Amino acid sequence: MTYAYDPELVPWISMIPQISISEYEQIRRDELELFGRPQYVPPIPVDIRDVHVPGPHGAPDVPVRILAPADRDGDLPGMVHIHAGGFVIGSIDTSQDEATLIAAEVGAVVLSVGYRLAPEHPFPAGLDDCYAVLTWAAAHAAELGIDPGRLAVGGDSAGGGLSAAVALMARDRGGPALCFQLLGIPELDDRLDTPSMRAFTDTPIWHRANAELSWDYYLGDGVRGTDGVSPYAAPARAEDLSGLPPAFVTTCEFDPLRDEGIAYAQRLIQAGVPTELHHYPGTFHGSTMIREAAITRHMHTNRLNVLQRALGRAST
Repeated sequence: MTYAYDPELVPWISMIPQISISEYEQIRRDELELFGRPQYVPPIPVDIRDVHVPGPHGAPDVPVRILAPADRDGDLPGMVHIHAGGFVIGSIDTSQDEATLIAAEVGAVVLSVGYRLAPEHPFPAGLDDCYAVLTWAAAHAAELGIDPGRLAVGGDSAGGGLSAAVALMARDRGGPALCFQLLGIPELDDRLDTPSMRAFTDTPIWHRANAELSWDYYLGDGVRGTDGVSPYAAPARAEDLSGLPPAFVTTCEFDPLRDEGIAYAQRLIQAGVPTELHHYPGTFHGSTMIREAAITRHMHTNRLNVLQRALGRAST
């Protein structure tokens, strides 16, 4: 198919790696070369340290990178940041720029989660790791310098889907309380039956074939699209979205995940959850890799402004 991409993105598309996550082992080895090493230079000093947080019962500890402004005055908001990668690839290192930006320009303590990846560790392993980090952050808020009334979760793609699932889990388990959920181009629905998912079979980076593999790896062969898939695996399946924290949802026009993100945002709104939805024409999944484009700068500005508003108020 031909797509009406934003004109500034077009010259770069041929340089974007065309990946199949069937080659996930090779992609993991090469991911910093494929997707770019960290480039962001924060405007203020940021302290960065790597720790291991106790994992779910019977599971290994979870690697976590903690980033925070070096010069702080009082408690700061906190965010559990969950990286992208279709549940299969990605790492703390690939999300370094985003985590550092949030720490520096929102003024937050960011906990970047190195959750276990499928297919070696299918659902619920990765989700349980993310929830374990959230509960640890809440329990250790005082020593981390986090205001417990401003604790958020967020991520992109699979990280957005996992963030939605963590929010559901926190609601259903009675905590920890979340003030916000950032759901960037989220992967939410294993049924793969939206118009965008059916149509976009040859788009850059993410397309239907990768989506099928992603869910098969995460849920196990033969499970996606069947009855009984947990809403914690595929949040689009959750029947009740009431009582969830305020949300910011983004979608891209030529992204197979577009329609499930829009539908989830609409359902959040209908459930009474304060929700802001931004849909970006001419973009595709991962087009923010093209940092020079005006649409990318616009997307980053919107995201930063939303986070500053959502996390900037001290609890009372």
